[in-house]
This record gives sequence, C-alpha cells and structure tokens, in this order.
Amino acid sequence: MDLLEYQVKEWFGKIGIPVLPSQRIDHPTDLKRLKIRYPIVLKSQVYAGERAKAGGVRIVDTTIDAIAAAQTIFNLPIWGELPEVLLAESKYIGQQEFYLAVVLDTAVGRPVLLGCKEADIDWESAGENMHHVVVEQEFSPFYARRLALKMGLQGTLMQSVSSVVEKMYQLFGQKDLDLIEINPLAVNAAGQVMALNGKVSINERAIGRHPELADIAVKIANRHGSNLRKSHLGNWDGVELHGKIGILGNGTGSMMATLDLVTSAGGKPGICLNLRHALLTDISPTTFCDRLAKGLNILAADKSIQVILLNFLGSVPQADEVIEIITTFLENHRKDTKSQNGRSSNAKSRRESCFPRLVIRVAGSEFNVAKDSLDKLQQESDALTVVENLDEAVAEAVRLAKPIAYKKV
Repeated sequence: MDLLEYQVKEWFGKIGIPVLPSQRIDHPTDLKRLKIRYPIVLKSQVYAGERAKAGGVRIVDTTIDAIAAAQTIFNLPIWGELPEVLLAESKYIGQQEFYLAVVLDTAVGRPVLLGCKEADIDWESAGENMHHVVVEQEFSPFYARRLALKMGLQGTLMQSVSSVVEKMYQLFGQKDLDLIEINPLAVNAAGQVMALNGKVSINERAIGRHPELADIAVKIANRHGSNLRKSHLGNWDGVELHGKIGILGNGTGSMMATLDLVTSAGGKPGICLNLRHALLTDISPTTFCDRLAKGLNILAADKSIQVILLNFLGSVPQADEVIEIITTFLENHRKDTKSQNGRSSNAKSRRESCFPRLVIRVAGSEFNVAKDSLDKLQQESDALTVVENLDEAVAEAVRLAKPIAYKKV
C-alpha cells in the first residue's frame, strides 16, 4: 500500500526529516486562505508517476494564478486518475539533488540503504550509479555514514545526508515499510538539505498493527482495489491485462519495462507478476523460488497465455533451485504435449494444447552458472528459449504468441 505525497510529508515532518512548509488543498478556494508565502508549487496528489510531465505540477506566484492552476489540476487525469487533493508547497531552489531510499530486499531478507548522486531514477534499474549498504545486524549510525561515504560525500553534507538516512530507517522500522524513498533530496547553496518528494510503501500484512492506517487502507482499497489486479491473483504485486504473453520479473521496474517493450513490439501482455514480493495471502515466509514456482503455475493455468516471458536481471538467490523449478515446469510441458498427442494428432488438438512456451532473459555476471544450466535445458526442450538481450527475448515472445496458420488438408 502506497501513500500520497502529502501523507508522506506529514510522516517526514514528525520524525524530523526536513520538509518545506506546505498545505493540503481540497478545493481551489482553499488557496484564498493559504498560510505559506508565494511563490508556491501546486502538486497533483495521485498514485501515478510522471506528474510533472503530465502537467500535474505547477509553479505559481499569486493567488489568482494559484486558483486557476488548481482548477486545471483537479480536472487533469494522470494515467486515468483524478486527484482528490492537491499539495501546495513553498518553492525551493536546490543546487544538488540526491536519491535516497531504504528498501526491504526480499532476495536477501534484509533492509538495504540506497543512495545515488542523481535524482529521478528507478532504484531497480540504476545499475552501478546506485550505492547500497545492506543492514546485516542491528541498525546503527555507522550504516548511514557508510552509505554517505560511498556516495562520495564529505564534511557537513555527509553528516546531513547520513542524518536523513538514519531518520528514514527509523520510520522504516516504526511503520513496517517495504520502501521509503526521497527523490529528490535537494541541497541549496547554503548546504541545507530538503526532501522535495517522498514515497512510502507499507507492508500490507502489517496494517493490523497500525490502527492509524486502517482508514487510509480502506479508502485506497475502495478507490483502486480492482483497477489493475485480478481477483484470483489475490494482492500479488502485479498487473492484470488480457493478452497472450505472461510476464515474470524480479522487480517492479523490470516487470513494467518488459511489459512496455512487449507492447511496443506489437505483442499483447497478459498477467504480469513481480517475483520480488510475496502473495499477501501467504502467511508463512516465502522465498524467491517459492514465488517463481507459484507465478509459473498461475500463468500456466491461464488458458489465454501462450508464452511466459521471464526477465531475470540483477541478483537472483538460490540459482540451483531456480533451475530445478524451470526443469519441473518443462517436464510438465512435455507431459501435457504427450497427453494432447495421445488423444488426437489432428490440428485442432494441437491448437488446443494450452501449456505455454517459456522465454527466459538472463543478464549479468552473477547469472553465469544459471545460464550454463539453462543453455543445457534449451538443448533438451523446444519449449524453452534463453537469451541475454531483452529486446531479443521480447521479439521471440511476440513471435511465439502469434497465431499459427494451418493448411487445409
């Protein structure tokens, strides 16, 4: 469950993370009673990203301009979502902008501190520009300072940034978060830091331990509960579409990037699942491999999906077990094919064989062992394709999902 920016800023202010003077705007006329000085920034409060590009962020200098801008923003849908609230905030001039985050990495089962000297990036696809520190034991300021030093910061700025990271981690633990992000953390000419935008993702299993979140959860569920997720998927982090290509990614960024590429290549994505997070209905702890097996089974059970595209980028734990799961999946494919051929050898029966083909993209030096094993499996099964290039994997998935033309006999 994600919070809106104005809610995040309230949490930041209470715990001591520097934020600008701001005010919640429920109606354009609220700007007549604005308590902060102009110029201000008006921000649409929606869950969708890229608000500025869509016109949902405006800088205004007077009350008249602010009311006119607010009327426009309230009626501006961003990815189909209209804001119920705006945030009015003081304008801030920064000389530098950083990215900071604390994320629960389920792959290693530990919180990870992230920092980058570039803003407006995706933490899952930033690559070597992103610095990280795994919190392996009980948290101490040492971890925050270590991240700041990795980012190349020194002196007062190093102390200011590490102080913000400490408070972020404190909030991360207090509220049972999956992610807390400041993007960007701006630094002005005087060296003062300021959180200009923030994101918080709450672990939905922990909402019961925080009564103050219950009302927020109900409102979010009522407004967004059925927009993108299919009921039989529970609350798995995923997107429900109705195409022929199912997608599994080890991160939200990789999953959504793959979805976009499939669409751009002329394919039709189906169910897309993020293997980094577990099903909310799973009470017991799950591993990446547990989620991989369940994800494959969910997609294979959908009769409309002809191809499953796996995008493995970065680190994947338990590589040997991953190979076992994929081997089992392919064995089930062979059994399904034999069963279909046993019933009938005609074209209609072959078309009705619904077990999907598997296309796997693996990239990164950490995948060398897994890739060797997958290459061997590929030689043994015509139902598996393994490539390193994502564009090639997408092109292959789209090709396999195209209808087969059968000649009349």
